[in-house]
Amino acid sequence: MIIPERMSVYINSLDVGNGAFLDELEQEALRDDVPIIRQDMQSFLKVLLAMHQPKQILEVGTAVGFSALLMAANTEMCHITTIEKYEKRIPVAKENFQKSGMGHRITLLEGDALAIMQELTGTYDMIFMDAAKGQYIHFLPDALRLLRTGGILISDNVLQDGDIIESHYAVERRNRTIYRRMREYLYVLKHTDGLLTSIVPVEDGAAVTVKQKEAIVLPKA
Repeated sequence: MIIPERMSVYINSLDVGNGAFLDELEQEALRDDVPIIRQDMQSFLKVLLAMHQPKQILEVGTAVGFSALLMAANTEMCHITTIEKYEKRIPVAKENFQKSGMGHRITLLEGDALAIMQELTGTYDMIFMDAAKGQYIHFLPDALRLLRTGGILISDNVLQDGDIIESHYAVERRNRTIYRRMREYLYVLKHTDGLLTSIVPVEDGAAVTVKQKEAIVLPKA
C-alpha cells in the first residue's frame, strides 16, 4: 500500500458512503473482482467535483459504471461520456445506469478508447482516466485536445502499488512495459509547459493535472 494500512483503515472508517444504490453496487463489484475506484479515491474525487463543478465529463474506462454514477450523483446538470471496450461489462454498466435513475445523464461509447477519443470533437471540463495504465501515455494527446483550458485531467492508479519507485529490474518482467510507460507519462505531466500536475498518494496514487493554456506541445517520443 502507498500509505500505511492502519492509516487507510482509519480514514475509510470516517466515510459516510455514497447512498444505498452505489454502496450496494460497490459491494457487488468487490465480490466479483471488478476493478472500481477505491474508497479514498472516491472521497478525493467527490471533493474535486464539488470544487470544479464540471458540466461535461469524459471518463476513459467504465467497467460496471460505478465511477460514472458516482460523478453523476455528485454533480448537478452534468453529463458524463464514458468509454468501455470490454464486451462483458458493457451490458452490466448499461443496466446499472438504467436502475440508478441517472442514465439520462450518461452516454456510454463502446469500443477502443484511443480510436473513440480520436473521433471525439466535444470539449470537456474534466477527464477521468481509469483504463489500461500502459495506454495513458497514448491517450494523453487526445485527452489534452478535448480538455478545455482550465479543465482538469484526473489519472487514477499512477503509482502502481509502489512499483513506480522501484528499479526496472525489480519489477516483474510482465509489468515492465506498463512501468516504463507510466514513468514516462508522469514525467510528461510534470514537465510539459502549460500543464500543472500534482501527484497525490491517495490509495494507488492519482495525478491531478490542470490544463493552463490552449496550445500544449508534448515532447516527442
